[in-house]
Amino acid sequence: MKITGTFLDEISIDIPHQNWGRAEWDADFSHMKSVGIDSVYLIRSGLHRFITYPSKVLVKQEGCYEPPVDLVKMFLELSDKHGMNFYFGLYDSGKYWANNQYQKEIDLNMRVIDEVWKNYGHFKSFKGWYLAQEISRRTSGIIDLYAKLGKHCKDISNNLPTFISPWIDGKKTVQSFSSTLTKDEAVTLKQHEEEWNEIFDGISKFVDAVAFQDGHVEFHELDGFFEINKRLARKYKMECWTNAETFDRDMPIKYLPIKFEKLRMKLEAARKAGFDKAITFEFSHFLSPQSAYLQAGHLFDRYKEYIKTF
Repeated sequence: MKITGTFLDEISIDIPHQNWGRAEWDADFSHMKSVGIDSVYLIRSGLHRFITYPSKVLVKQEGCYEPPVDLVKMFLELSDKHGMNFYFGLYDSGKYWANNQYQKEIDLNMRVIDEVWKNYGHFKSFKGWYLAQEISRRTSGIIDLYAKLGKHCKDISNNLPTFISPWIDGKKTVQSFSSTLTKDEAVTLKQHEEEWNEIFDGISKFVDAVAFQDGHVEFHELDGFFEINKRLARKYKMECWTNAETFDRDMPIKYLPIKFEKLRMKLEAARKAGFDKAITFEFSHFLSPQSAYLQAGHLFDRYKEYIKTF
């Protein structure tokens, strides 16, 4: 299965910043295009005090640092240039929704959505929205958050599509700063299906696609979870994508480019399940020939060989 979309992560939490300027990003968009990537997704427009564009809302209300470069504008201009689709990722406070203050997270992002659409909605490549608050389980308030923010995004932009990228609460769900690679407790297939059936029931009118992250369960478990994801998405008339992580969760060093064999296994599982699309987190660090990681360039070469077999 071919990867046709990638996240852009410039508010990095647990991967190093590559300190690229416009020339490096322009070159990377060309590399993406060369292997069939047609869409880019800003994973978040800000986290805590760091933001990707000079937001008057976030600087004033959250005390965010004004960035030296308007990355949203640059990414949209490069998307226009390279004929790619751009999805805007919302702001993640890192505190309100994490502390069950969901309405504060909603209210703040409502203003961000208004500001962003006013400033950037005229770009040809602005094609949709990413709801950046990532979850794995049914939690109090998350259905309301996704539904309200998804509805507002669609209302303000003449129904442009929205999507989410949750994770599966498998054995590999450990914090990036943890010294361990796995945990003892993990969600069962039954629990996963029951909880996401309820979530989809509450959000499907306002969220068009779901791209579950594929790296938190063992490889032999993918078929079972993928079958559930596809069936639930079809039930609620949502598109079912896979977020094929191009970094390795099995290494004691977090995080390095994934072994190609593992990426191929995950993509083949998504193909077998009949998923609509494959995206990745994320090309620039883990799959780009100009990544700071030397291994990423080799993964790029192996991936190019793989897609030539289609």
